[in-house]
Order: sequence, then structure tokens, then C-alpha cells
Amino acid sequence: MTQDELKQAVAQAAIQYVVENEIVGVGTGSTANFFIDELAKIKHKIKGAVASSEVTAARLRGHGIEVFDLNDVTSMSVYIDGADEITEQGAVIKGGGAALTREKIVASVAKQFICIADGSKLVNMLGKFPLPVEVIPMARAVVIRKLNAIGGDARLRVKDGVPVLTDNGNIILDVHGLQINNPAELEAEINNIVGVVTVGLFARQGANICLLGTEDGVRILQF
Repeated sequence: MTQDELKQAVAQAAIQYVVENEIVGVGTGSTANFFIDELAKIKHKIKGAVASSEVTAARLRGHGIEVFDLNDVTSMSVYIDGADEITEQGAVIKGGGAALTREKIVASVAKQFICIADGSKLVNMLGKFPLPVEVIPMARAVVIRKLNAIGGDARLRVKDGVPVLTDNGNIILDVHGLQINNPAELEAEINNIVGVVTVGLFARQGANICLLGTEDGVRILQF
């Protein structure tokens, strides 16, 4: 199976976790896009969705799914999103799509975070994928120094010669070279750096369930 076929399989499997007549939290990225396309098939059964990015909101609306502002939502049964890396313990790295802060906010409101990913994203230790950190632009240099001091190699994310900006108007620093033995501890340490908006570690509140696409079918991990 191709990587896209594995993503399609987990997107289809995630539909069973969608609660009828409720609002669904939806993530950002290629795997989340497959889920949005599947969600469109049952849009008549849900109240709507909360999007973790402007790109996701546009895709949902394109399918005729109502998008709610999170400020108008008091609770959600599920938040469904992909991962850049995930461990057997449910700790996740996210932020490859530069939506980490909004993803973490939406996930915090949901009763369950359902992670959907192809099998290549399952790792024994987080850190091979560069760890994204959203940063206030004026704090770029000082945050880079502090991230480097904890053993990383922090680099400004640039595309086509210009810094990548989040939907919040901030920059992304990608931290290379980390071996993350204690994700929850590192999450707290980086979040406490002045100028950091949030780090793309979902460990203190990680995934509750991971639907992992494999050649043998969808593997379910519960944490």
C-alpha cells in the first residue's frame, strides 16, 4: 500500500469515533485532509466542526460542513488529527503544517484526541522529526539561543526564501538533533521559555487513541 492509501485507511477508520449530532475537532495536514473528505460523507449526521487552521476551515467549508468558532463551543467529544511522530505511549510531535498552537488549543477542549497516522510515524523515541516551536517574531534570536542550550539545533523555518508564518502571525523554529527521552518534561521546559507561544509536543496531554495504518490493516493503540 502507498502512504496515501494508508492515510486513507485510517481516515475511514476514524469515522467510527465521530459522535452524531455533535461538533468534531479537526486537525491540519495531509492525513487530516483525508479525514475531512471522509467526514463530508456523513456531514448530515454532525452539527459541524472546529478547525485547527484556516486551511482546514476552508476545506471543511468547501465540503459544506459548518465551521464553528472555538469560543462558541464548550465541549467536543473528539479531536481527530495526524502526527509527525508518535510513540507507543501516545506522546506526539506535531507542527509540520505550522498549526501546532491552534491544534493544541482545539485538542485541549475535546474529551478524546484520536491520532491518525501511517505506520512510518510510530517511533521508539521522539526527535528524528525536527521539533516545531511557535515563537513571537521579536524573540527569535533569544529563543534560538535557549533551545540550542538544551541540546538542539534550532533553525528558522523558511519557504521560498521567506519565514513561514503561522495563522497567528508568528514564526516557526524547527529544532533538529533532539533525542526526547522525557517528552512531558521537555514540553514544559520549552513552553516556559519567554517568547515561545507553544511547542509541538503533545505529551502532557497526548493522544488517547492512535489509528495506525499498516500493511496488515489499521492497528489501534490505546493510551
